[in-house]
Amino acid sequence: MIHNITKKEIKLIALDMDGTLLNEDGKVTEGNRAAIKEAEEKGVKVVLSTGRAYATCNEIAKSLALSSYLITVNGSEIFDPNGDLVERNIISHELIEWMWNLTQKYKTGFWATSTDKVWRGEMPEDIRSYQWLKFGFNIAEDKIRDKIFSLLKETGKLEISNSSPTNIEANALGINKAKAIEKVCSFLGFGMENVMAVGDSLNDIAMIKESGLGIAMGNAQEIVKETADWITDTNQNDGVAKAIRKLVL
Repeated sequence: MIHNITKKEIKLIALDMDGTLLNEDGKVTEGNRAAIKEAEEKGVKVVLSTGRAYATCNEIAKSLALSSYLITVNGSEIFDPNGDLVERNIISHELIEWMWNLTQKYKTGFWATSTDKVWRGEMPEDIRSYQWLKFGFNIAEDKIRDKIFSLLKETGKLEISNSSPTNIEANALGINKAKAIEKVCSFLGFGMENVMAVGDSLNDIAMIKESGLGIAMGNAQEIVKETADWITDTNQNDGVAKAIRKLVL
């Protein structure tokens, strides 16, 4: 259901990348590319709001000729239109070491994003000589994933989400895509009611909930669909373009 759709003036479109803007081959389809270009030409800002680090999304933003900010690592970093860092929120070394120890104890896959690199399945010898933005767990087994999710929640010091049903992502407490989009809106001079946010996973729920229009992908996790105002097509079928054309253009 879309509520009061005629009253929404969308000035900014916030797009998740994996499972949303990108298809299963990790590419932006021509349909999505064309709709984004038309939105930008109409004066609507398009912002990538992703769990990825800057290094793995900047080229895609450039290829789309986006004129606005870039939100990375689930909102841990915000970059301005020139690619300069505007804000950074880090996780304490103690928490990073504790989460890494959990992966050893429960034999899980993991990755960790520092300010200069994404570490996969390995960590540097001196964890404390780096600044950390996010820690992620890859866990196929539901029971172990639920256990670790609970342990992370219990700390009361982490923002917990996921970017796929089998992973867990931990950011600094209070850091999420919605908060980052709100900051970008304040830089641009309007509010969250003028935002349309599109996503597919738990790390998209906050922005879908708090934006004027929250859109779930057809391939989104069920809880994301339940949160959204409207459900578009899948990432394989130009779901982003269809949402932009129906609700913005």
